[in-house]
Amino acid sequence: MTEPQPSAANSGTPGTYPLISARMDDVTVFDIDGRKIGNFHAAHIHRQTGLVEYAVLSIGGFLGLGQSYHPVPFRTLRYDEKLGGYIVAVTKALLDGSPSYRPDNAPTWDAAYARRLTDYYASV
Repeated sequence: MTEPQPSAANSGTPGTYPLISARMDDVTVFDIDGRKIGNFHAAHIHRQTGLVEYAVLSIGGFLGLGQSYHPVPFRTLRYDEKLGGYIVAVTKALLDGSPSYRPDNAPTWDAAYARRLTDYYASV
């Protein structure tokens, strides 16, 4: 894991959401049936509490082409020792319709975006 890097989008300035990001390496994510769906790309950590709030999943693509990032609440993940990765407690249909972005079009992680994610995953 790399060191958390603050960004201008989450520096704690008015209108932003106080997150720092830590890049994750080689951490596989599985669906609830144990099938690989992607990788745990980054963890978004709340600056004041130090708690991981979101896991950004990297799904699809080959060599970076067709890849998309899906932020999910960290509470939807649990680590599975036998699989050696995380299981996400979100159905494929819910994940497919979730707020997502491409590597070249990252959103501004502000309070409105955090609220959008929270509202979307409220039923999970």
